[in-house]
Amino acid sequence: MGMKIILVDDEPEILTLVRDYLSREGFTVLTAMNGTEGMQLIEREKPDLVLLDWMLPGLSGLEMCRRLRETSTIPIIMLTAKSEEIDRVLGLEFGADDYIVKPFSLRELAARIKTVLRRSSGAVPENAAALVLMRGELSIDITSHKVSKRGQEILLTPTEFNILHLLATRPGTVYSRLQLLRQAMGEEYLYYERSIDTHVSNLRKKLEDNPSEPKYVETVFGVGYRFGEGL
Repeated sequence: MGMKIILVDDEPEILTLVRDYLSREGFTVLTAMNGTEGMQLIEREKPDLVLLDWMLPGLSGLEMCRRLRETSTIPIIMLTAKSEEIDRVLGLEFGADDYIVKPFSLRELAARIKTVLRRSSGAVPENAAALVLMRGELSIDITSHKVSKRGQEILLTPTEFNILHLLATRPGTVYSRLQLLRQAMGEEYLYYERSIDTHVSNLRKKLEDNPSEPKYVETVFGVGYRFGEGL
């Protein structure tokens, strides 16, 4: 049995097409047609990834994403007919790891899923047991992809963790948006350059005592971001 994906969409044709295609790609796909049913299915089945249609009857995909992010770091990809940048950024602000605009290629969807799953699992080196970065009040466990501050665990999405790990490994080193995208998300995301700002903003809200005056993830104006020196 392959990795488990839950697809929530109110269009029967999309449910059938995506389920059949992803099943041939080796995934186990479970489906729901509304947000309430989808939340129940996610809670019961504990999938490896969730595909959420933005426009669902009743409980929207965006609201589902927000609720899931309160307690879970499960990878989420939004399926949306909204092509405006402000709409796509809104999905990222609510905690989505990626989005794909309808109509989409099934091949592209499968590629996006594999990329997000790869980011969420991460490659763990042989000496990973010793890889716990201590930066100020932060503890960053590379093996388990867990972050804590003052002993309290902080729930980060896979993308947020990858950005933090990259920055915290070399405090003081400045990374451009393109460098962060390439190393934390992958080459296929380079045309989403401004989306890195949204992920960084979400990261600051979770890490910083005062997000407007960050000491962990700092902005270097006109260049990019760095992890604070001396931490």
